[in-house]
Amino acid sequence: MKQLYKFLVSKLRARKLRRRNRSLMGDIGLTLVLVFFGLFSLFPLIFTVVNAFKPLSEIFIIPPKMTVENPTLNNFFDLATIVESFNVPLSRYIFNTGVITVLGTFGTVLLGSMAAFPLAKYTFPGSKLMSNIIVYALMFNASVTAIPNYLIMSKLGMIDTYWAVILPAIGSTLGLYLMKNFMVQIPDEMLEAAKIDGAGEFKTYWSVVMPLCKPAWITLIILSFQQMWGTTGGVFIYTEELKPVTYVLQQLVSGGISRTGVSSAISFIMLLVPITVFVLSQSNVIETMATSGVKG
Repeated sequence: MKQLYKFLVSKLRARKLRRRNRSLMGDIGLTLVLVFFGLFSLFPLIFTVVNAFKPLSEIFIIPPKMTVENPTLNNFFDLATIVESFNVPLSRYIFNTGVITVLGTFGTVLLGSMAAFPLAKYTFPGSKLMSNIIVYALMFNASVTAIPNYLIMSKLGMIDTYWAVILPAIGSTLGLYLMKNFMVQIPDEMLEAAKIDGAGEFKTYWSVVMPLCKPAWITLIILSFQQMWGTTGGVFIYTEELKPVTYVLQQLVSGGISRTGVSSAISFIMLLVPITVFVLSQSNVIETMATSGVKG
């Protein structure tokens, strides 16, 4: 606890010193730059929301406008009409996406945190090599591992099941990397105190480490949720009753230029849930990104 206290005090002093050395004009300039980039990053989101309520006549206006002159809900009504013609009800697709998202997110957080705990707080033969491999694995794009993942799932007999999508996502090293870097900052004295009180390894991990790593695993939940929410099943799922909702919505978009309004409504719906989750948890995300590379 003493090391953690000293670390926090030193950070606060350094922050106060930086504030003293920065002029008023510097603060104003920095604020203006942040506002500019913030508005620039919000532009695609605002454009997507606005287009969802535009009639076709306004969507095709060049240059595009960021306002709606005649707002309408016809795009959503058209989407509902098309969905009603499906052989499989939309609720089934939503259920598939929910199962994949919940199980994939839960597995990613649980496996990533449990693997990060010994790597962050213990030294054993090969631990440094494993840490380097985790960092190197982050450089590989998902398309590079697509064929190996398919071959592994095929050998396990999991093609055309939820697990063919869930297991590769759980094995991602991003969660392990985030959790490990955050756990390194936890003072060893806390773990020793837990052991003195009679806590075992799992008890220490669950009751001491995980509460202290709350910003990290909430960030991991958001990242994993966004990834799993947008999955289409790829080449892993073929049965129509098992396909996620994203796949179905993409098929609607491919219907041609006449479905541009429906496409805008789909984009709005698909963004709504991840954006809501992110907004509710953004403070934890910022804290994780700011401290995950700092060692106490």
